Amino acid sequence: MIDSWAQIGSTIAGLMFTLATLQQFFPHQLRVSLQQFVFASLQQFSFVQKLCDHLVSFFSPYIQITFPEYSSYWSNQAFTAIETYIGALSTTKASLLKGSLIKNSKTLVLTRDDRKVSDEFDGVKVWWILDPSPSTSSSEDKYFQLIFHRQYRDLITGPYLDHVLEQGKAIEARNKQRRLYTNNPSDNWSSYKKDLWSDIAFENPATFQTMAMDPKRKEEIINDLMSFSKAKEYYMKLGKPWKRGYLLYGPPGTDVTGERKKERSKTNEKDQKSPVNDNTCKVTLSGLLNFIDGTWSACGTGRIFVFTTNHINKLDPALIRRGRMDMHIELSYCSFEAFKMLAKNYLDLDSHEMFEKVGILLKETEMTPADVAEKLMPKREKKDPDSCLESLIQALDDARKKAKSKAEKEKKPKSRKKEARNFMLV
Repeated sequence: MIDSWAQIGSTIAGLMFTLATLQQFFPHQLRVSLQQFVFASLQQFSFVQKLCDHLVSFFSPYIQITFPEYSSYWSNQAFTAIETYIGALSTTKASLLKGSLIKNSKTLVLTRDDRKVSDEFDGVKVWWILDPSPSTSSSEDKYFQLIFHRQYRDLITGPYLDHVLEQGKAIEARNKQRRLYTNNPSDNWSSYKKDLWSDIAFENPATFQTMAMDPKRKEEIINDLMSFSKAKEYYMKLGKPWKRGYLLYGPPGTDVTGERKKERSKTNEKDQKSPVNDNTCKVTLSGLLNFIDGTWSACGTGRIFVFTTNHINKLDPALIRRGRMDMHIELSYCSFEAFKMLAKNYLDLDSHEMFEKVGILLKETEMTPADVAEKLMPKREKKDPDSCLESLIQALDDARKKAKSKAEKEKKPKSRKKEARNFMLV
């Protein structure tokens, strides 16, 4: 230690002598150049660099935390979350921005084209610095530096960083492009260009706002989903996987049941004749139950299972019991409230003089929302609400008459049998 201080003292003394000599005998321009050369030479000594670092850390009241882009050759998820958080923070304040479309993202991501960004948390100000600067084209690994006053160490390293990571991941999830995955069964999954799963961008425009169903029932479902989305810690407290199942059941949307039965009967006949059936279902009830509510259900969090069926009575009770399918939702025939939603979506109508007639007919007959929507869809480029509503009223009236005629035919044979029985008794 004594030798080190002696070396440092002699170095500083030599430096002071050199600077005094430069100021006395050399011109201004040459003096500045030589001073820069001397300082650069001294910085090559490691002990001088260490001394400067110790002096700065001793006298500076600020703390720095570095978050590199990569950690042990792996992408640092903390860096990604911080980058997303700072990007969202910057766009509300900065006037100089840059835009990029990240892979699997559904929206354009705007970030501040600047090196330094300030933030405030519980009245405490912090600074984020990105190195190298975004404006440079350096190939070096990027990293964020968080700078804050040392008296707020516990607040920043605890609640604030938790807040940054949580918000960054939430923003990334909102911007993430949803994908629709389809299983590709194959006898040789390892063959070239054959994968077990294929995926495409999921861009279905349907939302709860455009869904034609009873408003109270819709609100109940939305509230249940929102409660589930915020109940992660509650499920963990109970020791249960964070998942929820929804069972949707009701009549088919169109009249294709008969055709499906014919097709099934034909395929069954072929299967009985053929010695080998390659199209048999390879999913067992036991495997399905294990995936929904067994060991596999604990692999991953925040899962929602949605089952749909037209024949709820044919499903195994073990599959649809509470706990597996937590919420049973009946999607029945079109009601008047559902019709008004369809009229708003398809014809942009909130009210019409024909609505009353439609409401009366909907109470007297059964028609699915899919059939109602088909009648409301304009067949011409220019919307003609009157003709669409007239077509729907005619279809409802025809369905009502058909149902009435069918009911009368079913009653006649019974009445004739009763009359014949009475005649025989007499």
